[in-house]
Amino acid sequence: MDLQLSDKTAFISGSTAGIGYAIAAGLAKEGATVIINSRKQERVDEAIAQLQSEEISGKVSGIAADLSTAAGAAKVIEQFPSVDILINNVGIYEPKPFEEITDDEWLNFYQVNVMSGVRLSRAYLSGMKQRNWGRIIFISSESGVHIPGPMVHYGMTKAAQIAIARGLAETTAGTAVTVNSVLAGPTYSEGVSEFVEQMADSQGKDTEAVEAEFFKETRPTSLIQRFAAPEEVASLVVYVASPLSAATNGAPLRVEGGCIRAAF
Repeated sequence: MDLQLSDKTAFISGSTAGIGYAIAAGLAKEGATVIINSRKQERVDEAIAQLQSEEISGKVSGIAADLSTAAGAAKVIEQFPSVDILINNVGIYEPKPFEEITDDEWLNFYQVNVMSGVRLSRAYLSGMKQRNWGRIIFISSESGVHIPGPMVHYGMTKAAQIAIARGLAETTAGTAVTVNSVLAGPTYSEGVSEFVEQMADSQGKDTEAVEAEFFKETRPTSLIQRFAAPEEVASLVVYVASPLSAATNGAPLRVEGGCIRAAF
């Protein structure tokens, strides 16, 4: 299937590993011009080299910028003043008891997970409307619906992304610009794989046993009963970023393995 992305330029925040990298690779394979991002130039350079070694037809570039800050967002916007597709993917998470989460930690989670997308969307949305085409996608989580007790601050930011995406979509009525959120479930990203391997070592188990235990005890509602691969999340995102998804707007799109039982 031709996703008609060969003339589109996409910026993906936090895209040197995990879901972000998989999205960048998927878009580049469809012919899109891709801009990747990390805080560190070394990570950007490594990801660009890796992408260029794969079978892609799109051009790849990148920028090192800390998108938790207004200065970091401004740096991206100055270097890339116009994009067709914006993927707000950058994010952090950390299990921590609610009583121990400090004000600074709340604010840091909000700056990284929420304000990064707000600043970039604010900068790029007007141009998309003027050109009458564009895609903004927030990579949210099933944790934005089922707020996890051990990560209330994380769940709050994921819920905020869903709300922001819907609100921005309301401003695109009558245009060919769409804004959606993608609710990823437990995904075998870089951080998760390290966590699983550490748990397996500490408990004297293999990673398959740790994964099975996680879904039995922590995500029993999952229908696939396994971690999704980053590429499985990326497949949905790449489609939603394409012209073929024109009738999908303002939607919280689920690729969370069936963890969420509510119908919406």
